[in-house]
Amino acid sequence: MSREQQDALSRTALGVFRLNGQFLAVSEKLAEPAGLTAAWWQVLGAVLPEPLPVAGIARVMGITRQSVQRVADLLVREGLAAYEPNPAHRRAKLLAPTEAGRAAVRRIDPGHAELAALLMRELGGQEAFDETVRVLERLSAAMDTVHASYQEPPSDG
Repeated sequence: MSREQQDALSRTALGVFRLNGQFLAVSEKLAEPAGLTAAWWQVLGAVLPEPLPVAGIARVMGITRQSVQRVADLLVREGLAAYEPNPAHRRAKLLAPTEAGRAAVRRIDPGHAELAALLMRELGGQEAFDETVRVLERLSAAMDTVHASYQEPPSDG
């Protein structure tokens, strides 16, 4: 690996870490009036389209199952989500939002829309925003591939 490649990797990682912190800080502010935290909002958002097992939520979010389990249990305790039977796996229950959970997420929508519009303007328009999303999705897919290669045992070759 060349020095230039290493520098690009370091700058990419630092940029992504900074973005993560920035998104979490803004998400906390958006979620607070709805009585949620950023983590609660993330987990609820993952199950809005359809109920998922905790392990499935963790895969989608790229975090540990244990982290999701803690948040899921809190959401259930607060009445914002519920565990449902999973026909595909008896022990891995599905997490589903309750109507109270859906209502909490709906309360975030106006701020979420405002943030999207501000970010779109700051990036220079919808086309630039869409390109940013495509680049981040490509980076994530590439990291999935690279990460998988680190999971394989070293070859004897």
